[in-house]
Amino acid sequence: MLENGPKLDRIDLKIIEVLQSDARISYQKLAELVHLTPRPCQERVRKLERMGVIRGYTALIDLDTESKGLVLHLQVALMSQRNRSAQQAFEAALQQDPDVLDCWLVGGSFDYIVRLHCQDMDGYREISNRWLAEAAFCIERIICTPEMQTVKRHNLAAAVSV
Repeated sequence: MLENGPKLDRIDLKIIEVLQSDARISYQKLAELVHLTPRPCQERVRKLERMGVIRGYTALIDLDTESKGLVLHLQVALMSQRNRSAQQAFEAALQQDPDVLDCWLVGGSFDYIVRLHCQDMDGYREISNRWLAEAAFCIERIICTPEMQTVKRHNLAAAVSV
């Protein structure tokens, strides 16, 4: 756990673990799994929501079966590292782009890793050319790697410790 983060006990961690694998579970069943009665269990979930530990609930969609297209991992390097105005412009554009699935600011030889969904390589070429042409982004280079198959998805609760 992060030192400055919220203090979570083993029951909180178990609640998080269960909700990550099934966010639609009933409070009754969740309470049974974490060895609480339903009311205190519900109160703990609401507390985790208020604290921002649980930020929302979502559906995981398998793009391989639900839609045609490609999922690409992009490594994006800006021309001037730590150019705050370029970062802000790029991040704002990515926030609004429905084709961007995920984005991380990273350290090392690249500034961002972007997970992108495109219908085909022509769609990727249009997006990457648009990004490269946008002077405000100051993009030096983009390296593209196609996602072939999901081998493992990380379960954050398993990585968090008390």
